[in-house]
Amino acid sequence: MESSAFIHTLAIGMPKELQYGKGRSMVTGIEKQAVSQVYLTVDGFKGNDVADKKHHGGPDRAVCLYPLEHYTQWEQELGKALPTAAFGENLTVTNMREADVCIGDVYKIGDAVIQITQGRIPCSTIDKYTEANTLLKRMIETGYTGFLARVLQEGIVYSDSKIEIVEKHPARISVLHCNEVYFKNEDALAMTRIQAVDALAEDWKQKLEKRIQLLQSRVER
Repeated sequence: MESSAFIHTLAIGMPKELQYGKGRSMVTGIEKQAVSQVYLTVDGFKGNDVADKKHHGGPDRAVCLYPLEHYTQWEQELGKALPTAAFGENLTVTNMREADVCIGDVYKIGDAVIQITQGRIPCSTIDKYTEANTLLKRMIETGYTGFLARVLQEGIVYSDSKIEIVEKHPARISVLHCNEVYFKNEDALAMTRIQAVDALAEDWKQKLEKRIQLLQSRVER
């Protein structure tokens, strides 16, 4: 029997200026503050937004989740504590690791219902925000990226809401497997299988299609 999943932290934040390095700055929505409750719409949580709308946000990426269990490993490797929602996630969760969560799985959280759409593709903002120049590299190496979801039913999410599995997608393709295939970028057959999952984010379908065509063109040469 699978362990129940829980919310450790519910967090939201709006884009703001982030100072990093020696006098450098950027506008990003990575910094989040813990809240007790917030309304979740198909576009994401109220009071939450992203700065880089090309690579973040949108209906297929309305909710960002990150497993709490990874924090211990990262803090040990970095030798320091990480801030709340260090990866810019809205939901820091327990018992929802990438190996156990599959593309298309549907969860009820509070009054809302979400569906997992893709593994997160981390960016350098994570290193800048956490002041750790190895974290992005390690997330890619391990596949511990967290994951994103679309909203099937809007509603209020509370910081103590239960996370209940509503439906497991029959394809059973885990987020971790998707990450391994995506970042290694060598297995066209595995990419085709992932691409065939109806619930996969459209952006991932397009990215995988380009990679499949590139790999096939190399074989044909």
